[in-house]
Amino acid sequence: MSVKRYTFADLVRIEQVRKIESAKAEDLSYASIQDMPKTAGGDFNYADFIQRLNTRAKRLIQENTLNDALQQPRLQFIRARRICLALAVILGGLAASEAVSESTTLNIYWLLAVLLGFNLISLLLWLSGITLNLQSLSSGIVAQLASWLPYRHKKDPTIASLASHAWWESCLTGGVGKWRISVLTHQFWLVYLSAGMILLILLMLAQQYNFIWGTTLLPDSTLPKLTQILGTPLQALGLTIPDDSQAIASRIGADKQDAETRTAWATFLIGTLLVYGILPRLLVLGLSVIMQKWREHRFRLDLYLPYYIELRQRLMAREVKAEVIDADPYAGAKPVDVTLPPANVAIPANAQAFGIELDAATHWPESVICRLNIVDQNSHDEAIALIKNLGGPLLLGVAAHRLPDRGVQRLIKELVDSSNEKPWLILLSKPSAPVASTREFAWFRLAEACGIPAEHVITR
Repeated sequence: MSVKRYTFADLVRIEQVRKIESAKAEDLSYASIQDMPKTAGGDFNYADFIQRLNTRAKRLIQENTLNDALQQPRLQFIRARRICLALAVILGGLAASEAVSESTTLNIYWLLAVLLGFNLISLLLWLSGITLNLQSLSSGIVAQLASWLPYRHKKDPTIASLASHAWWESCLTGGVGKWRISVLTHQFWLVYLSAGMILLILLMLAQQYNFIWGTTLLPDSTLPKLTQILGTPLQALGLTIPDDSQAIASRIGADKQDAETRTAWATFLIGTLLVYGILPRLLVLGLSVIMQKWREHRFRLDLYLPYYIELRQRLMAREVKAEVIDADPYAGAKPVDVTLPPANVAIPANAQAFGIELDAATHWPESVICRLNIVDQNSHDEAIALIKNLGGPLLLGVAAHRLPDRGVQRLIKELVDSSNEKPWLILLSKPSAPVASTREFAWFRLAEACGIPAEHVITR
């Protein structure tokens, strides 16, 4: 088993380099990667390819002094997070101070509504977004705004804006972004509640407060009952809460409270903030951190993008010997070094080749003999029967200039499903029909949909 030798930060850096190189390739120097050796044979390995991409990216960054531009979006996010948490401290302190005001009496349930009400609404919205996978409730608004901001230079983006845009796309969208924004959200509310609670404790240490409650629409017995319900977990923790008589005596307009009643209400207030505010936020914050790390661990680059396809064929090229195994008409033929296709992906030595609706002007490499060209239902049925009994890997040839429509995809999928080994796809071209990069990219997407990995797609 191969050991993973790259981190999420490495993948983000590779994506940033891809974004920059795709738009600003003419502005970069490539002297440091000219001598990068190719891989020494063997099957394609994702971890090895990513490691080579990472090495290449580091060389380009060092040679073109891109490190500051690549680090800038991460540092901007850290600064934004600090500003957000500082704002939470201010808002939490203001909420507590406004609820207390200059009076020596505290409306206990009004104070709890100010400190816990918006926190509860935010938590319920977050839980709904996570449970129903609604991006707009969990992180969508922030992520969309963040991903738009670095792209303000649309006509002529700078290297810094390209690096920022790639960082936002990798870190603030999708699964990773959802949990990263969740972490920031929970940190905000945790700091908000902590700041409010600390300020209340300091005020109650320095001044004597009486705790009251009142209601206009609800029966007088409602809030004392709610006090007992909310206080049940607090009592289980050994905390003292107001009993029924103390709660009833704290109705607005009642007589002055004694020290025991004030202490019971203060304990109830702090305990409620801890149990119903801070503790749930700590739990969901821990969950979000774990899920963010898990998503970062599972993050994968889209190797079917043309940029990665080209680099895969350059960095992971390998030379093997191939020979035709059919007895006629090349019986006794000696192995030859395969130099086709130009993309440097080698044709497997004992591949069994089948064509997909090829015309006479489309030619195979000289070392490959096509056993059957599938053009109708009869040849399709014959091909299925042959493929089920193949003694080697299946090699499917298609005309690269053709549009890979659903019919071709369905046919290739049936042939792939009938094969016992990993299938291969070769894109055959002819001089009279040049192939655009977008058409080639469409064939790679078709291969992905049919279960043919990118490293098994051969271009000519």
